[in-house]
Amino acid sequence: MRRTTALCICALLVALAAGSPAYAQGGAAAIIDALPPEPRPAPAKPKTDAPAKTKPGTDAKPENAAGADLAYGAYQRGMYLTAFRLALERAEKGDPAAQTLLGVLYSGGLGIPRNPKEAAGWFELAAKAGDREAQLALGLAYLDGNGVTADRAKAADLFEAAANGGQPEAMYNLGLLYLEGAVRPADDEKAARLISRSAGLGNTQAQFALAQLYAEGRGVALDQGVATHWMSKAARNGHIAAMVEYAIRLFNGIGTKPDEAAAALWFRKAAEAGNPAAQTRLARILAEGAGVPANPVEAMKWHLVASRAGATDKWLDDFAARLDEKDRKAAVDAAAAWLGQ
Repeated sequence: MRRTTALCICALLVALAAGSPAYAQGGAAAIIDALPPEPRPAPAKPKTDAPAKTKPGTDAKPENAAGADLAYGAYQRGMYLTAFRLALERAEKGDPAAQTLLGVLYSGGLGIPRNPKEAAGWFELAAKAGDREAQLALGLAYLDGNGVTADRAKAADLFEAAANGGQPEAMYNLGLLYLEGAVRPADDEKAARLISRSAGLGNTQAQFALAQLYAEGRGVALDQGVATHWMSKAARNGHIAAMVEYAIRLFNGIGTKPDEAAAALWFRKAAEAGNPAAQTRLARILAEGAGVPANPVEAMKWHLVASRAGATDKWLDDFAARLDEKDRKAAVDAAAAWLGQ
């Protein structure tokens, strides 16, 4: 039930980028430090265009649980029309869990035509009954103007209700709104507390955001060790931008002992996931043999792959120009194979 919203935290982007820690440590670390600084992404936007990973309607009344579970079981197995039929029967009797599931099905166009307005109507019924997943979904709908007239103040109220019910993504989104300081008063400390609670409950986006806050001392005491801890958590949970940031911290010893070999592994993981910044950094360490054996062909390959995505790096351009014709051809072929050409 989470779909990309138009939420923009431009102020946070500026603040984080302005306070970015210096990565220059001398020696091999300059390989990474010499890269143009990558703008730190704001905490990622909430996602609502896929079925919820958590069970819709976890706050349903006990007497409704059995029927809701049948519908949800069908939903989990991809039997969307069956899920719709079972959920509709119970939703019309006032079952919040079933109402939430109907909202998910209408929102995603799962087994039925996509209908954001109908989805919002079912989410609203369940939200009024106290279902925290519906409150989150309806909040995102108001944030986007998806099926309802956009109203960021209503979105904040719904996020707060869901957060009070223990919904981690709602805590994270409410925290973003306090950082933004538009529909809620700017309050970095309150934002940090909300994002910290969400991170502690396993929300990967919140873990990445919390790492950024500790790295900048925004709403919390500046602590690079804690920042690296949360960046590691987010990276291990699959957050691609966190992988790049964590690798940089490992390479340069920011908030942790330097470990070029471990950094290389994280750069490679993010590079293979398609991140151009990671691809450029991996190319550099392969060119220099920092943390990995030097491999000029692989270095040029990743430089070409990153260049295809629009990344530029004069140092790598010069490095590639110095390769002999055999290595350049091997690199071009390897890049074409990786890109599927």
